[in-house]
Amino acid sequence: MVKILKRKTIGASVLEKSLERIGSLFDRFDTVVVSFSGGKDSTVCLNLALMVARERGRLPLDVYTFDEEAIHPETVDYLARVASNPEIRFHWYCLPIRHRNACSRRQPYWHPWNPMERRLWVRDLPPGAITTASWFRFGMDMPSCAPFVYGPEFGTVADITGIRAQESLRRLRAVTMKVEDNWISGQRNGHNVNCSPIYDWTTEDVWLAPQIFGWDYNRTYDVFDKAGVTRHQQRVCPPYGEEPLGGLHQYAECWPHLWHRMIDRVPGAATAARYARTELYGFGGVELPAGKTWRSLLEDLIQMWPPEYQRVVRSNIATLMRLHNRKTRGRAIPDEAGDPISGCSWRFLCETAMRGDLKGRRSQSMQLKGDQTRRKTGQTLEQALREIGR
Repeated sequence: MVKILKRKTIGASVLEKSLERIGSLFDRFDTVVVSFSGGKDSTVCLNLALMVARERGRLPLDVYTFDEEAIHPETVDYLARVASNPEIRFHWYCLPIRHRNACSRRQPYWHPWNPMERRLWVRDLPPGAITTASWFRFGMDMPSCAPFVYGPEFGTVADITGIRAQESLRRLRAVTMKVEDNWISGQRNGHNVNCSPIYDWTTEDVWLAPQIFGWDYNRTYDVFDKAGVTRHQQRVCPPYGEEPLGGLHQYAECWPHLWHRMIDRVPGAATAARYARTELYGFGGVELPAGKTWRSLLEDLIQMWPPEYQRVVRSNIATLMRLHNRKTRGRAIPDEAGDPISGCSWRFLCETAMRGDLKGRRSQSMQLKGDQTRRKTGQTLEQALREIGR
C-alpha cells in the first residue's frame, strides 16, 4: 500500500518557503528556468524566481512558453510584455503540440500552429516565435516536449512550474509521497527535473502576492471578474480540453471576435459551448436507457468512439477496474453507488467511457465517489477496510 504523508503546519509563510526553495535550486542546478503559461500560478513563480535571480546575480532568467494559439488576447499581450523584459531571456514556442479536443469524439486531439491547417489559425504568429525545434516530432504533447527545451548542453536543469496541491487530488498526492524534496520530481531525460516551489500556496495566496508586490499580471482575469466568474474557476488554459470544456461558452461571451475564429478551429466547438454541461458530453451523469444495465451500457458507450480511440478508452476503463480490484481484494463492482473503498461503480465507468478520459485522470475523482458513499452511510474508511479484512 502506498503511504501518504500527512500535512503539517510550520513556523514560516508560504512566501518565505518558496523563496527558500527557489534559492536552493540556484545552488544545486546549473540552469534554472521557468515554464510560463501566462496564468496566475506561473506569474507567481516567474516573479519569485526573478527576485532570487536578482539577489544572486543570475540574470537574465530563462523563461519559456508553449503558445497554444487559441488563447485570450490579454494573454498574448501579457506574454509580449514578459518577453520584452530585459531581465528575462524569453523563448516563445509556437509548435504543433498535441492537445486534447474534448469537443469531438471523431477528432479528440488538435494541434495548434499546425502548418497544414494555416487557414484555420485563430491568430497570426507572434513576433519572435520559435516554430521549429530539432527535438520536436509531430504528435508530442506538452509534458513530453518540456524536458527537451533545455538540453544536456545546459547542464542540470531545474524547470519551475506553477503546480499547486490545492488544485487536485492527483497533485496533492504527488507532493505527499516523500519527506525530502517533495516538490521536486525525478529526472527527465537524465538531466532535467520538474520543480513546484509554490505547491503549498492557496488560491488566495496566489491572488494576494501580485497586489502586495505590484506585479504585472494577465488582464484576462479582469475580464473574468466582469463576467462573474469566481476566482477559483478562473483558469488560463487550452480552451478545448476536458477540464476547461465547461467554460468554453465564456469565449463566446467575453471575446466574440476570437470566438468567431475558434468555432472553426476544431470540430464540435460550437456544440460544446452550448451543451458541454449536459449529458451529451457526460457532465451531470449518464441516463440509463430502458432495458439496459449499467454494465451492458458500458460497451455501447465505448463503441461510440472511433475504432482507433476505443483501445485507449478500454485501457483507461481497465485501469480503473484494476484499481478497484486491488483496493477491495476483488469485491464485485456495485451498479450505482461508488464502492466505499475504491469509489468504483458501473455507472462511474459509464460516465468515464462517455467522456473518454483520454488523459487517464478519472482515478482521482473515482476516489471522491468512495468518500461520498462513506459519508452517506456514516462509515469510516477504517470500518470499510475491516469488512474486506484489511
